[in-house]
Amino acid sequence: MTTSLALLTATPAHADTPTIPNLTDGRGLTQVGKAEGTPTNFVITVTTPAVAGQHKIRIIVPDDYYTDPGKRYPVFYFLHGAGDGPGNPYMAYPALLATQKMITVLPDGGARGWYTDWVRQDTAAGAQKWETFHINQVIPFIDDNLRTINTKNGRAIGGLSMGGFGALSYAEDHPDLFSQTVSLSGAIDFNLYWVRTAIRGMLSNSGFTMSGTSGSGDTAAGSGFGAAVPTDSVFGPLDEGGDMSQALSHGPVAKAARLKDVGVTLYTGAGDGNLINLMFDQDAFKEAVTLGAQNNMKATLDKLQYPSGAVNYGNGSGWGPNCQGKHTHGCWAQDLVDYIPRLEQALTHAA
Repeated sequence: MTTSLALLTATPAHADTPTIPNLTDGRGLTQVGKAEGTPTNFVITVTTPAVAGQHKIRIIVPDDYYTDPGKRYPVFYFLHGAGDGPGNPYMAYPALLATQKMITVLPDGGARGWYTDWVRQDTAAGAQKWETFHINQVIPFIDDNLRTINTKNGRAIGGLSMGGFGALSYAEDHPDLFSQTVSLSGAIDFNLYWVRTAIRGMLSNSGFTMSGTSGSGDTAAGSGFGAAVPTDSVFGPLDEGGDMSQALSHGPVAKAARLKDVGVTLYTGAGDGNLINLMFDQDAFKEAVTLGAQNNMKATLDKLQYPSGAVNYGNGSGWGPNCQGKHTHGCWAQDLVDYIPRLEQALTHAA
């Protein structure tokens, strides 16, 4: 069994200047245009038959990737929230840029892709096979093109908000691929009314939504989630009073037994502690929802006797200068400061 993480509060060596590496198309991915960024933090754009449109993938490599050509690295796949994307420079959180022990890959998950192959492929959104894109295409594409440790013990997955759902769901569906998973303020329990309501709101472009963006650099947040589609498009019917069994079966809490051999870590806040703000401040309310989801996941893992770690930083006091315990990037930045060193240790030890 993989041990869960314990919870506690480029300069080149030679004259040649490294350049962004040329990655070879394959695994169903075709690159479009030129890579953008720096040799250690760059973005490529790809197309795939699995998902309509063009999709960015951000790749962050350690400084010595270019000076130690015999070295291989574990990989951390980090999934963004709704309304966000890897093209947002704020997704390259300081803790992800600082690590010198692993590669980080941030693939596009769509403004509301929900990290799954939609049950309906006949909507205005076009092809929406996000799990196929990530698991069958992005991961082997990265292994083909970069010096990765291509094993379960050399691979981890995490995400925030909608991406927290994606991280746990992928780890549950593919425990052979990932040794560690982490959810930051994740929408990870479909049994909760407000999680289901948020999904319906994103699909219909109306009502309560649960976008999780990483700062002022994003462009999708606040501009809708694309053309409205039926609310049963992603997971099946999510309407109250109807048969939601198909949709509920996709929830990470419902599939928690599959995490037996994966280290699980969970982070969330609880709003700012002001009950009035929970009614009028959506970022505070969203975090209160994710706290309920996290508590349910932790209780389920404890009942299964699976080791896991969970942090509830409450109103954010003492957690970081930019965290008020809400569904915001300031808290997630501090989550990663806390988590990345332990992930480095776990992956280095396991590999």
